[in-house]
Amino acid sequence: MATAHVRHQLHLHRHQIARAAGLGLLLLFLLPGAASAQKGSQTKANRGKGGRVKSVTVNNLPGYDDRWFHPGIYISFYGSRYRLEHSQTYVSRLNSGAPITANAVVSPGFGVGFIGDVRLTDYLNLRFAPGVNPLYENKVEFKGNSTTTDPIVDQEVSTTQVVFPLLLKYKSERRRNTRMYMIGGVKPSINIGQRKRDPARSLLELGSSDMAIEYGVGLDLFYPFFKFAPELRFSHGLTNLIQPGTDQYTRSFQRVRSNSVTLYLNIE
Repeated sequence: MATAHVRHQLHLHRHQIARAAGLGLLLLFLLPGAASAQKGSQTKANRGKGGRVKSVTVNNLPGYDDRWFHPGIYISFYGSRYRLEHSQTYVSRLNSGAPITANAVVSPGFGVGFIGDVRLTDYLNLRFAPGVNPLYENKVEFKGNSTTTDPIVDQEVSTTQVVFPLLLKYKSERRRNTRMYMIGGVKPSINIGQRKRDPARSLLELGSSDMAIEYGVGLDLFYPFFKFAPELRFSHGLTNLIQPGTDQYTRSFQRVRSNSVTLYLNIE
């Protein structure tokens, strides 16, 4: 009885050992396939005639989107101009026989800043991008008729602008090393250190703080060690910048708002 019991136990162990061995062989067979599949998700080979490899595309920064925070820097190039709404004083002056027209002039500039990008979901990020526009300038051209002694007078607002954009970034599915996105939010700003190179051309009285809405589109380009993202953004000021004044230039407007188009070059 004891011998039969031992043989019965050994018989059960033989089945378990055989089953474990089979599972081990199956895992050894599947693991190389899984590894090659994972490798295939990271690389893509383009083959020509005869099966020869012409080029290989590698997924750069494969774990980039798994991190919750991404720092970065940017440089921007913009064109800005004021949106003008003329006052009743301006209209009355036009009807008085001494017309002086006022038009905003597009002014170029550049800026630099930092990026703090926080991952909210797989497709949504929150971005804070404080920066400075060191040569921020806007012009309004006042042009008189041929009878005036000074037919063209430019009123300039030249200052250093500090901006604090807070934006939501909605991104598409990543396709290899590229991805499209849309971005939008608000941009508070403060003007500091106003420069008056010519007092006669700096009579226009405008406020030093502004609030604008911004929106735009961009393209994420993934490289082996960083991500580069060119981005086009539009900005429309909500604040009426005009201040009470007695000069003819300030009294010509009832509303003055900011307006700009900016190209951002982001590196994260």
